[in-house]
Amino acid sequence: MKLLWISAFIAFALDQASKYVVIHVMGVSQFNPIDVLPPLLNFRYGENRGINFGLLGDGSSIWPLIAVACVICAGVLWWMWRHPQPPLARAFAGLLIGGAMANVLDRLLYGFVLDFLNMSCCGIDNPFVFNVADIFIFVGALGLVFFGQEGQPGKKGPSKKGT
Repeated sequence: MKLLWISAFIAFALDQASKYVVIHVMGVSQFNPIDVLPPLLNFRYGENRGINFGLLGDGSSIWPLIAVACVICAGVLWWMWRHPQPPLARAFAGLLIGGAMANVLDRLLYGFVLDFLNMSCCGIDNPFVFNVADIFIFVGALGLVFFGQEGQPGKKGPSKKGT
């Protein structure tokens, strides 16, 4: 589980540091976008009050979204504890949890998730923005799908006396 916590901390810290640098040091705002490698990578300020692509973003959903993120993270932790996983799966679980908790912190601090990454390509102008935590959540979930193992419950979990 140590690898899970290390990767969670790294994902959380990289997301929060990237937001600080892009917003507060580089000064990206609604009025000051920065084209880094146009059109492939641009920094555009975004406030996501919902889930992916701003769905459910009416502003009244902050606490249910925080609760869902916490329940999902608790579920992943429970699964990791009950079904011992290989190191790579533990690392991916940590990325997912660290990214999700970074977005939870944003919701608690600002009332929304702070987004700044925008990518477009091949003549398609993508209007959506995302953040580093979103990348970690996606990569972590995908990694668990490919590298997670079902395993037998109870190997590292609570003792099952009498069974």
